[in-house]
Amino acid sequence: MKQLLVRKGEVAVTEVASPALGPREILVQVRHSCVSIGTEISGIKMSALPLWKRAIKQPHHAKKVVGMMRDQGIKRVFDRVTGMLNSGTPTGYSAAGVVVAVGDLVECFSVGDRVACAGAGIANHAEYLAVPVNLAAKIPDGLGTAEASTVTLGAIAMQGVRRADATLGETWVVVGLGILGQISEQLLRANGCRVIGTDIDPRRIAVAQEVGMHAGIDPSTEDVAKRVQILSDGFGADGVIITAAASENHDIIAQAMQCCRKRGKVVIVGDVGLNLKRHEFYAKELDVLISCSYGPGRYDPGYEQEGQDYPLPYVRWTENRNMEEYLRLMADGRINLDRLQPTTFQLEEAPAAYETLKGDGEKPMLVLLEYPQADPQTRTRTIQVGTCKPHRDGQLRTAVIGAGGFAQGMHLPNLLKLNKQFSLNTICSRTGTNSLAAAKQFGIATATTDYAEVLANPDIDLVILCTRHDLHADMAIAALRAGKHVLCEKPLSLTDEGLDAIEAFYADDGDSKPALMVGFNRRWSPAITRLQEMLADRTSPIIAHYTMNAGYIPLDHWVHGPEGGGRNVGEGCHLYDLFFALAGAELAEVQAEAVAPQGKQWARNDNFTATLRFKDGSVFTLLYTAMGDKSYPKERMELFCEGSVFVLDDYKSLKVHGSTSSGWSSMTMVKGQLEELIALHSAIKQGRQVVPVEETLAISRATLVIETLLLDGSAAG
Repeated sequence: MKQLLVRKGEVAVTEVASPALGPREILVQVRHSCVSIGTEISGIKMSALPLWKRAIKQPHHAKKVVGMMRDQGIKRVFDRVTGMLNSGTPTGYSAAGVVVAVGDLVECFSVGDRVACAGAGIANHAEYLAVPVNLAAKIPDGLGTAEASTVTLGAIAMQGVRRADATLGETWVVVGLGILGQISEQLLRANGCRVIGTDIDPRRIAVAQEVGMHAGIDPSTEDVAKRVQILSDGFGADGVIITAAASENHDIIAQAMQCCRKRGKVVIVGDVGLNLKRHEFYAKELDVLISCSYGPGRYDPGYEQEGQDYPLPYVRWTENRNMEEYLRLMADGRINLDRLQPTTFQLEEAPAAYETLKGDGEKPMLVLLEYPQADPQTRTRTIQVGTCKPHRDGQLRTAVIGAGGFAQGMHLPNLLKLNKQFSLNTICSRTGTNSLAAAKQFGIATATTDYAEVLANPDIDLVILCTRHDLHADMAIAALRAGKHVLCEKPLSLTDEGLDAIEAFYADDGDSKPALMVGFNRRWSPAITRLQEMLADRTSPIIAHYTMNAGYIPLDHWVHGPEGGGRNVGEGCHLYDLFFALAGAELAEVQAEAVAPQGKQWARNDNFTATLRFKDGSVFTLLYTAMGDKSYPKERMELFCEGSVFVLDDYKSLKVHGSTSSGWSSMTMVKGQLEELIALHSAIKQGRQVVPVEETLAISRATLVIETLLLDGSAAG
């Protein structure tokens, strides 16, 4: 399918794979999409800036990148960031079309429904969209997809008016009469308010007055605050809604306050400077309110991604209900965009459309893109990005499933480094843009969103699973049954049923089955390899204490939800595998106890201790906590054995006390991801498992037992 991508200050129509459909999503064939002139043009201009200028303008992103560089190294992170930017990023967040497929758990939509869709990263300018149910709304009869494609802008404006809580007969000022301001003005009038609008473009003022705005003020010719005072009988406006986009202009907010009466309101919808001065709103006792995008539910993954609606009696207007109401008001004629003279371009003409918006001349107020309507059955979920490199002896032809941060930051660079052992054949992701970006960055010939096609491909030997945790077991089983070797990122399964299925697969003639490795990389790190060498001749048990200063992750993060399974299952399993590797013995007993702090922000399964006792007498204790500070090392282990003490610090150093043996050190963390790939290749070429399947299953089952103990409040199992 064709999709718009932004790259180095330009927009290009690009061929990408059609998206995969999730269980709570609908697949929409787009007929029209709406260009958000302010937001999108700003993003395009930002994409043209060199990295150092971006860092100045976006310090929150720069801080995150610096943290990644500390952990992963400067070059690796720099290459990843520049590769992502050079590949292009999606743009657009408002569209309308027809449902052509529905996910297994979707009940409120059917094939053939006309719908409007919202959401950055979801309702992009693309021929097909996979849209979560709460980000789609049915289009009323009599309303076209062209008008309905403005639904996101309408919902944003509506939420601003709701935050204003404007009542019948009040006087309100709208600052900025672009598309958001025009819709806000009409919504306020539909609510029985008298509206005064101001904009630096007299043409916009004229358009708003033509559709019924009570008064317009040109700030280049009049003092806005004085004029508002006159138009409001000397009292000032009841409130001001700011829909202008001028992030470095701090005068707009000051002017808005001057326009208000005592105890009035200022509602900020647009991106404007917020250098507030106390005296400007203190004397009038003004309320300054921020309007968050489309309404309640925005940025809540439970609402947007998982389809969990908020009960109407308690949250009357969610982002989805705002979308529905905006569409209804348009269908009823209460909102009319005709006077904005929408300019429509065909999808292939999109680059020219954006050029008209970037110049200094007169620009259209509303720009729409129209899409060709091909047979949905002809959509493709796999594209060729380049030419497959010749396969060399000894290489494992590899497909990576999931193109998220870990895959692009760790596995893909390592696979390129190990090009004698692995050849990257295919990258698979739920969205075509992710798979395309990774394919271009890492020189992969095939980009796809179709996992079934990967499994049916006879030219793939190895599948590396980097998806979210709840998908691991089913995807691993499917790949094994297809005859593929599997490296599955941890955890292997969130349920005993998933582990049982894997055990059943290997029950008959397991030695002849494909290799299965779980991404428990720490046992392969150079520090642990050195430690195992020093412990190789031990005759007594080990006692060890491992501290995981994991850092806090909010409870609404996917890691804590059904997709992640919690931090014990998702990350604690790493350490249980390490304990198995160091003990080299069967597990005898597991004990676990959760810390239950008074604060509700803490989870039982990310603040706990777990003790594993092995049949050789070794005892390992894990202290896992989200309550520590990041200035302290994340991972530290103290291991005691036969008169010596071994101290591991963050996989940067291994120090030895009480022995003449030397330890190990590194300038950066080396957690074994590269080394595990080398071990996997060696095992497959020798026709064996890297780690016995029985041990892999035992580690995973121990993890699930610990999870049960933590949540049930038991102590041992």
